[in-house]
Amino acid sequence: MSFTVFTVSDEKDLTEIYRLRYKIYCLEWGFEKPEKYSNGILTDVYDNYALHFAVRDYTGKIIGAIRLIPDSREGFPIEKYCQLDINTDQIPRQKTVEISRLAIHRDFRRRVEDKYIYGPDEDRRSIGSFDFSNNYSYNRRFEDKNRYKNTSLRPGASQIERRKKHEIILSLYKAIYQESKRRQLNYWYAVMTKGIIVLLDKFGLMFNAIGDPVDYHGIRTPYLGEIDKIEQTMSDKDPELYKEFIRD
Repeated sequence: MSFTVFTVSDEKDLTEIYRLRYKIYCLEWGFEKPEKYSNGILTDVYDNYALHFAVRDYTGKIIGAIRLIPDSREGFPIEKYCQLDINTDQIPRQKTVEISRLAIHRDFRRRVEDKYIYGPDEDRRSIGSFDFSNNYSYNRRFEDKNRYKNTSLRPGASQIERRKKHEIILSLYKAIYQESKRRQLNYWYAVMTKGIIVLLDKFGLMFNAIGDPVDYHGIRTPYLGEIDKIEQTMSDKDPELYKEFIRD
């Protein structure tokens, strides 16, 4: 797969990210109501402060994105939408960012990644009154049955094969890791599905739950990752990936 990961600052690229989000969060999964975003652009107040990262394919199209939200007058989304069971006063805010809005174009996702990133169907159906009988995610279960029939990894597959299967996700996490190191950050908040936690843990990207699941863009759980501990875990579990993460 030929693509480039980059830090986004250009307004045109940002708009392309927001359009990608709209397609995924509103039209494909129904996490947010399309009528709230009549211009087809999904953005929020945190985008004004966030650091944005994107993946561009060989044609120049943005096919994936993620953001880091630093502390600001808006605070962290995790504190607004989740009941945390930790003392946040013990987490240095100047050393902390929140990971959010992971978005990957549907042409570059496998069905298994849909469940990792966006949660199982039963979790998605619990959101509002969205009609899953007509949307992309519901119908795709049947389309993908044969399309991805032989794409699952064989038993005993190597870490290299696993990394290639989730190359876009890992490349985005490498980008936010390197940016966090440059800014001398050490804490990552995130509100994610349990599936994506399982996936990240396979590669040593270890997060700990810090609260109960909430209904927030699907059923999500608040997590905290400590970068120095992640480095140790990754170097033990997948040393080759760790070398790739620390390489510019």
